Amino acid sequence: MNWPVERSRVESVVASTSLISTTDRGLYCERGGFYIDPWRPVQRAVITHAHADHARRGNGRYLTSRDGLEVLQRRMGTSAAIGTVAYGEVVSLNGVKVSLHPAGHVLGSAQVRVEHRGETWVVSGDYKVVREQTCAAFEPVRCHTFITECTFGLPIYRWKPQDELFSELNSWWRQNVEQGRPSIVFAYALGKAQRVLVGVDATLAPIYCHGAVERVNADYRKSGVALPHTEYAGRGNSKRDWQGALVVAPPSALGTPWMRKFGQAATAFASGWMLIRGTRRRRSVERGFVVSDHADWKGLLTAIEATGAERILATHGQTGPLCRYLQERGLEADSLQTEYVGERDDTEIDAAEDDYDQVDAAPQETTEAAS
Repeated sequence: MNWPVERSRVESVVASTSLISTTDRGLYCERGGFYIDPWRPVQRAVITHAHADHARRGNGRYLTSRDGLEVLQRRMGTSAAIGTVAYGEVVSLNGVKVSLHPAGHVLGSAQVRVEHRGETWVVSGDYKVVREQTCAAFEPVRCHTFITECTFGLPIYRWKPQDELFSELNSWWRQNVEQGRPSIVFAYALGKAQRVLVGVDATLAPIYCHGAVERVNADYRKSGVALPHTEYAGRGNSKRDWQGALVVAPPSALGTPWMRKFGQAATAFASGWMLIRGTRRRRSVERGFVVSDHADWKGLLTAIEATGAERILATHGQTGPLCRYLQERGLEADSLQTEYVGERDDTEIDAAEDDYDQVDAAPQETTEAAS
């Protein structure tokens, strides 16, 4: 793959002599002639994962992990030129060695390892170090410089064990089943919704999904991820009996006319921000479950230590506290200004986080569970 070098104005956040620099269009490897998760259109883009803040339309060519092809293709459209590589496979881009390694965030998410003349950088994208069933587990990658997300970069963010978390969610759903109430869980269509689906007890009652979620479910199944049986919740005032059913919908559906058909449904929101007092109230839901696809404080520190990196550049999140903590322990650490947002809180516009949230339309693919 011989990509021509692409010139761009280099800003001063990272020195222009670095292997990866920040520019007006994104993180740029000048020697290799490519960008990583650019926020302006470029000719060559290496993509960590398919969330909207990392994967933008309008680029000439894309390179992503093989696992991430289906979800990235859905976002970019069938006409987009997308190349893929297996996790760990090394390609040479104008003499720079590039490989993608599992990030444990969503299906196909990857850390980008960039090596040239003995210098190695890793761009993490978004990541989660706790293993779960819907994507490849996070893989520590040794490097000299590590660009880390820190969406939840404060010591207060510590996630419960997954068994405990989903025990609480299933207990809530079971109570609603006994009362004959449908349960609606709001979760981002790409990644979060599928994590909820594999965690719930599918024997309790039927599971339905908003069209935005069901389309992504089809991509996950096509990629080999086993999900429980789900059905399309449909549009309009369906006469279906919703008693006890679980409905998974994107945050953009909250408070819309689409919800009326479910009657007096119990509502919950799945997000890491549910750990903060008052967030559930601002969301106007009855329950909040702390479900996040990002590393918590301990996870961030674990990942950083595992890289063995001499320099840490922190982006999108609580960069200041994390950098100070690392500096006090003798590491070179600094904030890096980018346009990534991580897991949006309740003050952000949900639809901007995930293009899949825009419409409720029946998926064309099958909704049967993968074999």
